[in-house]
Amino acid sequence: MKIKITPRLRSAPTTVSPLLGVRVANRPLRILDFDVEARPLHWISGDYVSKEITAIAWAWIRPNPIVACHLLGESRAQDMLRAFVAAYKQADLITGHYIRGYDLPMVNGALSEYGLPVLDDKMVQDTKIDLVRRAGLSGSQENIGSMLGLQYQKVKMDQTKWRDANRLTTEGRALTRERVVGDVLQHIELRQRLLDLGYLCPPTLWSSGNHISQSNTEYTP
Repeated sequence: MKIKITPRLRSAPTTVSPLLGVRVANRPLRILDFDVEARPLHWISGDYVSKEITAIAWAWIRPNPIVACHLLGESRAQDMLRAFVAAYKQADLITGHYIRGYDLPMVNGALSEYGLPVLDDKMVQDTKIDLVRRAGLSGSQENIGSMLGLQYQKVKMDQTKWRDANRLTTEGRALTRERVVGDVLQHIELRQRLLDLGYLCPPTLWSSGNHISQSNTEYTP
C-alpha cells in the first residue's frame, strides 16, 4: 500500500512587535526618520503666511544611516514629494520631531496642492508630542539634543542664511541641505537616547483624516 503525503503549506513566520502592537513579517521593523524645511509663500492674514516645502530628507534607522535629500530648485516639487511618499509607503513606523503637528500636515498640504494622493495611515512616534510630561524644560529638538549631549549638533541658521536658503540660491540650497540632513542625523541619535532613558511614549496611528486636538499641535519651544 502506498501512502501519498502532501506537505501542508505554511504561511511566512510573523512576529508581533511590542512597540507597535501590530503583526509584521519576521524581519526588523522598517523605521523611517524624516524632516522637512519650508519657506513663506504668501500672506493670508496679518502676519500669518502660507508655506512651501523647500527640502525633504529621510533615512532608514540602521547602523550608519544614509540620508536621502531632495531640494526645491534642484528637483520639481512633485518629484520630491513622490520620492518621499515611495519611502513612506515602505515604512512600518515614521519618526521625527513635531512631525504630527508640522511635517506630516505640510507634506499632505503639498500633495493636495499638486493633486496627488495624500499620505496613508501610519504608526508615528513624535519626539516632541510623545515625550513624557514635564515642566520647566524646552521640548525643541535643539534644546533636548543639547541637554542629552548628543554627538550630532543642530545646524544653526541666522537671518542671512535663511534669506539665502529661501531664495533658492546655489549657496542657499547648500545651507538648506546641511540643515535638513543634519536634523535627520541628530534626530536618529536623539530618539534612541530618549528610548534608552524611557522618556518616549509608544507610537500612535496618524491618519490624514484624523484631527489632533489643538493642545497637541500648538507649537511651544
